[in-house]
Amino acid sequence: MKRRIFLILSIILVSTSFLAGQTTTDKREKKKNLTVKEWNTSAATKTRYLDHVTKFDANGFKIEEIEYANYGQKTRTTFEYNEAGKCIKQTEYDSRNKPVRIRKFEYYPDGSKKKQYNYSPSGKLETTKEFEYIFDK
Repeated sequence: MKRRIFLILSIILVSTSFLAGQTTTDKREKKKNLTVKEWNTSAATKTRYLDHVTKFDANGFKIEEIEYANYGQKTRTTFEYNEAGKCIKQTEYDSRNKPVRIRKFEYYPDGSKKKQYNYSPSGKLETTKEFEYIFDK
């Protein structure tokens, strides 16, 4: 009898989670302290080389993304988040690890992006981008 109840509860639990789908928190949970390396292999020479590295912090947030070329690091981007888990700053670096672009973000109360501010490495505001959301009827 206990087995039958356990089985029924298990089925209900699995069905409920399947129908509900994965939440953002669940997805972040799987990425805690994770490093993902992407490798390419040349069909002609069978040479394997590193293409991309993405690192996640202890909370499952992406904190660094590095793109490689045949000569080494092509670009590196770092990410900073607020208490609500929204990315508030991205800093992009060149192949010599010198900052080339800084982006800062503002959000609406519902969590959607409101504005993006683009700065030079010296901190001078260069451009802004506003996000507008229009739902078709």
